[in-house]
Amino acid sequence: MAADEQVTLLDTWASSIGMRVRIALAEKGVKYEFIEQDLWSKSGLLLQMNPVHKKIPVLVHNGKPVCESLVIVQYIDEVWKDKAPLLPSDPYQRAQSRFWADFVDKKIYEHGRTIMTTKVEDQEATAKKDFIDTLKLMEGELGDKPYFGGETLGYVDVALLPYCCWFYTYEKILNFSLEADCPKLNAYCKRCLQKESVSKSLEDPKKIYDFALKLRKKLGVE
Repeated sequence: MAADEQVTLLDTWASSIGMRVRIALAEKGVKYEFIEQDLWSKSGLLLQMNPVHKKIPVLVHNGKPVCESLVIVQYIDEVWKDKAPLLPSDPYQRAQSRFWADFVDKKIYEHGRTIMTTKVEDQEATAKKDFIDTLKLMEGELGDKPYFGGETLGYVDVALLPYCCWFYTYEKILNFSLEADCPKLNAYCKRCLQKESVSKSLEDPKKIYDFALKLRKKLGVE
């Protein structure tokens, strides 16, 4: 990275989608300034940099904002392309990677948001099954590969891995075991956490759980 480049990340520590950006930046070896955001009282900087959605994360590169986590990850991959490519060069494989990253957003992210914002007794008995079935689909796509793209960490991994530190919370709330229901996915999380770029970008699961309980109480769903 050029010495005169300025990279800033507007984010909040517990954000799963923000952690995606942190992993991507770590993989590329990009140094950046992290500015913690209060989602209950949004800063003028956040509103200025993301006036459309007013949400984190926002990557500000040399004064120019890039919004939406997966868009940011693709931007990082294109700008800092000399190290640790995240998307495959083959067009079909790139399309497959984008499909599964989109699946993570449409299914796992949405399941997680429902878990966090709905009272346990109001979550239908099928909610846990649907969530586990979604995880099993991801597990099936992973198969016996070290990473979703093969031998090296890639775009789908960056999209999914932040949930490794949120799974503990989901297990507690829904009363299931990732290790029992999705052993390969559980092993995958443990394996990926041995990478420094992942471990330093994710938060402690128990710290996340404490945060989740406080958030659910604040939302009136505990």
